[in-house]
This record gives sequence, structure tokens and C-alpha cells, in this order.
Amino acid sequence: MPKQENMKVEDIEELKEEMEVLEEQLMHNHRIDPNLYLEYDVKRGLRDANGKGVLTGLTEISDVTGYELSNGRQIPSEGHLYYQGIDVCDLIKGLEGRKYGFEETIYLLLFGRLPDQKETEQFHDVMFELESLSSRFVRDVIMKASNQNIMNAMQRCVLTLYTYDDNPEDISPKNVLRQSMDLIAKLPLIAVYSYHAYRHFRLDETLFIRNPEKGLSLAENILLMLRPDRKYTELEAKVLDTALILHAEHGGGNNSSFTTRVVSSSGTDTYSSVAASIGSLKGPRHGGANLKCQKMFDDIKANVKDWSSEAEVADYLQKILDKKTFDRSGLIYGMGHAVYTLSDPREVILKGFARSLAEEKGRMEEFALYDLVERTAKKLIPAHRNTFKPVCANVDFYSGFVYTMLGIPQELFTPLFAIARIPGWSAHRLEELINAGKIIRPAYKYVGQHRPFAPLDER
Repeated sequence: MPKQENMKVEDIEELKEEMEVLEEQLMHNHRIDPNLYLEYDVKRGLRDANGKGVLTGLTEISDVTGYELSNGRQIPSEGHLYYQGIDVCDLIKGLEGRKYGFEETIYLLLFGRLPDQKETEQFHDVMFELESLSSRFVRDVIMKASNQNIMNAMQRCVLTLYTYDDNPEDISPKNVLRQSMDLIAKLPLIAVYSYHAYRHFRLDETLFIRNPEKGLSLAENILLMLRPDRKYTELEAKVLDTALILHAEHGGGNNSSFTTRVVSSSGTDTYSSVAASIGSLKGPRHGGANLKCQKMFDDIKANVKDWSSEAEVADYLQKILDKKTFDRSGLIYGMGHAVYTLSDPREVILKGFARSLAEEKGRMEEFALYDLVERTAKKLIPAHRNTFKPVCANVDFYSGFVYTMLGIPQELFTPLFAIARIPGWSAHRLEELINAGKIIRPAYKYVGQHRPFAPLDER
């Protein structure tokens, strides 16, 4: 191959043609006959033929239900989510009037029970002491090589924290608990500071970095650090606190928690484990789903003239299902779930707070559109798929709308999910390390051909 500096136009064109041929070969050589998945009964996506997750482990951390069993049959029911055996709906109600709901949820997930008054105060003190980053770390790590994608910036920062730990490789439960609490406290700062760095160095905006204040909840400090005027309402802080609680954990079967389990089973360090989980959550099929949903609604708002018209909204949603508009995927984002059938309890709770926030912000017309899309999609999707299985809105349906009303930029939508979910990841990592006996190693069936090696001059 000619050297880059001496390449002529014809050389470049020849190289492009070679690359196109290689790309075609790549697609052809790696394409597996879909019939082989049926022949070998492969549980694609670790799911059975009915879409139910294959049982790969046991956990006491959380449970998700969307069916009731009757005479051996699964009957769709209202969804329930449990943290350490406590229904998340009861948890939210029980924490009314308390601004440290997310902090108490962290304690519940890590230690298996809710703290008493003394333990609550001690836990708040410890968490606040950990809720800091050295000026050297902020300057040398966050401010340098700013990244438009905050999830990637968070991964880099988490991995770099390894070098600031005097005992990073110790995977004893005591040390992992210490590391986990440290990361839970620091991840909000990393996310917000990384966003400000991106805005300053990439968009030439004014840079401001604020330290969190003692006596404020984690949700309050996120709003304080994010907003130029430092101001927020009590409702805004409560809504964000509730959103963090609802995203804190969701069973061991979700992709990022399973990633935590897989990586932890190898015996690697905590920082590598959390970085891997962040990478999993970044994907649009997982943590990035609310951003996709928000972009869909931006498209609906731009193309539906009368937001109150059921007929016009239904017509446009049908076009989405028919792959004629938006991203032409045929998906109405925010609708449907692998487990929940009649309802997603997280969506039900968040919808109530979305209404309250919309009233405070004067955005009830938009809320009514969301509600209309939800009701209409519930009818259209089963009819389009020729199925009797009910379809409900999931937590992603309203979370993007809520974050928008809170003034949170879209670049931080998925990072907020990571901030909320790291307590769940930490609990799963601890449970895996305490109970695991073997590295998680799934099986893949080789369906290629065995071929003889050919010398270079004979290829």
C-alpha cells in the first residue's frame, strides 16, 4: 500500500474501492443464517420463545412483576417493582415530606433495609463527605479532553478514579462497599462538571463549577450545581428525587445490572465494573431510550397541527408504526415493556409528578398531548401487531418530558439514569461477589466451516 503522504488521486480511489469490497465481505462473512437460531434453540438476547428472560441467577435486591399465575397461565396484571421486598409505590408514599428519599433508597439497596433515624443522619453525613472531587481531578481529568457525550466522559472519569484509590484491587465486600459509596456520591459531580466542561470548551459558554452544599439532598445539589442562578422550587427537587428513586434499580435481568454481574464475576475491580455498566446503559435500547422518546415527541409536535385532535394524533402514530415517518423504525418509543403488561408502576408515579410539574410550569397543553399519545398508542400497537397482549407506557415515556421541564439538558438525560442506577449496580456487585462461585460464561455454538491454513503466496 502506498504511503499516505505520497498517495495520488488514483491511489486514493483504488483504496476506496478496496475498502468497499472489504465491507461487503465483512457483512457477508459475519451474517449467520437466522434458521440456525431455531435449529439449535438459541435463546437470543437470553430470552425464551415468549420473550421471557432466561433464568441465570438469584437475587434478593429487587423484583419486577407484570403477571399473575392462574392455573399455570400468565394473566396480565398491574405492574409492581420491589426494592429489597418493599413495593416502590409504598416507598414513594412513605417518603412523602422527606427530601432525602433517594439517599434512604441507596441505604435500602445496599444494606437490605431502611435506616432508622440515627442511621439516616450518619449515612447523610458520610455521603456528604464523599460528595466531593479534588481540584486536581477536576482540572486534570474532567476539564481536559472534554466530551460531547457525557456518558463517555463519566466512563473515563470513573476509570481514572482507580489511580486515586490507595487500595483499588481489593474486592472484599468491605472495600467494595467503600468504593461503591464513594462512586455513588461522586458520579453526580462528574456528570454535571463534565457537562459544564463540554459547554465551555466545545460551545464557548461561560464556565462555572459549584461545590455541593451540606444539608441539601443529592437531587437538590444536582439542580444547584447545574443552574446558573442556583435556584429551584421544592416541587422540582421532589420530582427529581422521585425520578432518581424510580430509576435506582430494576431487577437483575436488565442489561446494565447483568453487565455488572458478568464483569464482577471475573474478579475485576470496582471501577472497571462500573465503567462497563455505564457503557451498557449508554445504548439507545437501554438507558438512552428516554432521549429517543423525547425526540419522537419533538417530531410529533412539529407535524401534528392540532395536539388535541384524537384523529390527527392517531393518524400520525399509525404512520410511525407503518415506518413512514420519524426514524422509520416502526416503533412508538416509550410504549411496551418486556415484563410489565397493564402498567409500569414507575410510569404511573412519574406521570402524576409530570402533571404537577406541568401545572407549575404552565405546560398542561404538552402534558395533554403526552396523555393522548399514551392512550392512543395503547390501542394502535396491539391492533398493528395482531396481538391480544396489552401494551403499557414505560418509565421512559414521561421521564424525558419531566427532565425537560426541570431544565435538564438532553446531554444529561442518560447520565441522570446512571446516577440513579449506580446504587443498584453496587448492590448487585456486592451480591455477586459474596455469592458467586464461578465466572459467568455463556455458551455460543460454532456454525462456521473448518478450513485449512493457506500460505501468503497461495491466497
